[in-house]
Amino acid sequence: MPKDLVIVESPAKARTVERYLGNKYIAKASMGHVRDLPRKEMGVAIDDNGFHPSYSTLPDKRKVISELRKASAEADTVYLATDPDREGEAISWHVMHAAKIDAAKAKRVVFHEITQDAIQKAFDNPRELDSHLINAQQARRILDRVVGYRLSPVLWSKVKRGLSAGRVQSVALRLAVDREQEIAAFVPEEYWTIDALLSKLGGGEEGRFSAGLHAIAGRKGRPKVSNGDEAAGIEGDLKGAEFTVQSVERKETRRRPMPPFITSTLQQEASRRLRLTAQRTMSVAQQLYEGLDLEDGGPTGLITYMRTDSTQVASAALRETGEYIRQTYGEKYASDAPRRYRTKSKSAQEAHEAIRPTSVFRTPDSLRSHLSGEQYRLYDLIWRRMVASQMKDALYDATAVNVIANGAPGKKYTFRATGSVLKFPGYRTVYVVTQSDTDRTLPELSKDERLDSRGLKCEQKFTEPPPRYSEAMLIRALEEQGIGRPSTYAPTIATILARDYVSKQQGRFVPTKLGIAVSKLLTAHFPDVMDVNFTAKVEEQLDEIANGEREWTPVLQDFYTPFDEAVEEALKNAERVPRNELDEESDEVCEKCERPMVIKSGRFGKFMACTGYPECKSTRPYETPEERAIRELVSEDVDELCDKCEKRMAVKNSQRGRFLGCTGYPDCKNTRPFRVGVKCERCESDMIERKQKGRNGRVFYGCISYPDCKNVLNPLPQPCPDCGSMLVSAGRSKARCLTCEYQGAVPKAEAVEAGV
Repeated sequence: MPKDLVIVESPAKARTVERYLGNKYIAKASMGHVRDLPRKEMGVAIDDNGFHPSYSTLPDKRKVISELRKASAEADTVYLATDPDREGEAISWHVMHAAKIDAAKAKRVVFHEITQDAIQKAFDNPRELDSHLINAQQARRILDRVVGYRLSPVLWSKVKRGLSAGRVQSVALRLAVDREQEIAAFVPEEYWTIDALLSKLGGGEEGRFSAGLHAIAGRKGRPKVSNGDEAAGIEGDLKGAEFTVQSVERKETRRRPMPPFITSTLQQEASRRLRLTAQRTMSVAQQLYEGLDLEDGGPTGLITYMRTDSTQVASAALRETGEYIRQTYGEKYASDAPRRYRTKSKSAQEAHEAIRPTSVFRTPDSLRSHLSGEQYRLYDLIWRRMVASQMKDALYDATAVNVIANGAPGKKYTFRATGSVLKFPGYRTVYVVTQSDTDRTLPELSKDERLDSRGLKCEQKFTEPPPRYSEAMLIRALEEQGIGRPSTYAPTIATILARDYVSKQQGRFVPTKLGIAVSKLLTAHFPDVMDVNFTAKVEEQLDEIANGEREWTPVLQDFYTPFDEAVEEALKNAERVPRNELDEESDEVCEKCERPMVIKSGRFGKFMACTGYPECKSTRPYETPEERAIRELVSEDVDELCDKCEKRMAVKNSQRGRFLGCTGYPDCKNTRPFRVGVKCERCESDMIERKQKGRNGRVFYGCISYPDCKNVLNPLPQPCPDCGSMLVSAGRSKARCLTCEYQGAVPKAEAVEAGV
């Protein structure tokens, strides 16, 4: 009997789905996208009749397509079960065309969690492919391709070759550049804080508290102390003053739990709490969604679909969560009725759910032995957020105390102290939002009570510029302004980092000179593309296409006509950016002529070059302070001879790390790996230096016996605090020494420049 065919994206998802469906079905994976626009040309013909994309099968998917074509021909019914979003709909459509699947036997099934009930319900209610979703995804892909292919030549011509621009990534870059300009233009203003250090009469240590200056008689609003003289004047007025409690206000306050995660909030919290990048967060979440092997011997999906902007939760899941809370924490912790949260995004697809566990009874601790460290921490975060969202509010007893101080004749000052004590933890039993939720207690005070003064604390401070964007902050900004969608946040950030438009320093994005030049040029000549509101409007129009409210061709045409004119204008009239404006300063000098060295960007990444060019053409590989610190931990003294010509071998640098090269080059091109003086802990072979692919690849040590031995070590720039030898990573924020028995927290990076 022929089996029905189910097509999904990944092998892991295929195994999980096949397990639930039984032996009447066979599940196969498309391995993601199977067709796309061609890589080496725009692939979109544009004429008076519209936009005509030319799709081709991806070269590495030809074997997959051949297998799917054969399997679909043998099946009675083909179920297209790709992800439940626009991209998933488009993948199903592309699979149908590439594998030549008969439309009469094809059915679309959608499920937001990989569980027995969800899959069965989906297969009981198949539908046709949604042309509106497909057209919306086509419109996005064509729009992004047109923008990229038309803008990139402008950058090649006016900035440098090899650059790229994108519709969403360019706006994200502009946000980072605009923030940097705000910081550069910021002028700090001086101000002073004045706190009265007070205590109950004879109250001892427990009766002590501080109150901040809140009002000055005769002045409107909160007093602003702008300089030291004014602060000294207030301090003089209050010398010997009596402090008396004017009022005590007590009231119960409540704090509500946060809604379950959506894509953006999950990425933000995972960045803040777990130090995971958005890209890594989505990769781990994908694993949890597609299914992992548990005790029952088969793969099980642990969370619902992780690309969503809806906070809706299925009624069955709300009931199950309430039941779990009552069983585990008691009736008083469960909300009286299921909490339903309003989705902020106007374009949210309400058919989707928030990110939640497929079963809250599958607790993180019960799964710990089946999950990797990252999987466990992310699942724990998702699980706790969902459970907390259905618990009662946290209750606090909040106290506000006003204290009057009669200073110099006619001068009256009011100080205020606030405190709160947790009365009922509610959702905080499971999920603490911020550390500021901790108690801030005040002693028991009453009206007209006199207080002891222990003096004033006057501190000079300065206003601070707005902070640079962290990954979480940039995702929040993109979401709030309607730029991009759940599936685009992670790749957008990864792209501007990979293009070297921004660098990451102390977890914050700092635009490079290259990024600033690109943003400046695009903003000047393509104000629509770089405009936040315009980009958000395009996203709204794509949503309207998905909902069947607009045709996709007119949307593209309205954008393309003025855009194409702007491209031609920029190619003719935009000024070329001088090359030296892209150079980054450094604190190094040339070994040949002692002129300053600068950091340049080339085809293969960054390198150091002498400012004396063309008289001095000295260059050297660029190293981050971290890479330099790691290199200095390993001696470069080499006493080896070439086994081909017997000349001395010397340490050389390449994109993939250091290596030994014959000094007889170019007559002798013999090379050897650079051994770092460490033995492999698995097979006793030598460890050699390697570097990850890409412009920002990190240095690591790999076994010379690879691929027979795949052991790797990640060296740290800090030396061992006990013996000064090499440290390697031993997990998140942990390190171990390769020489002595040190194992513990990563030491502070005193030897590494700030900002790394």
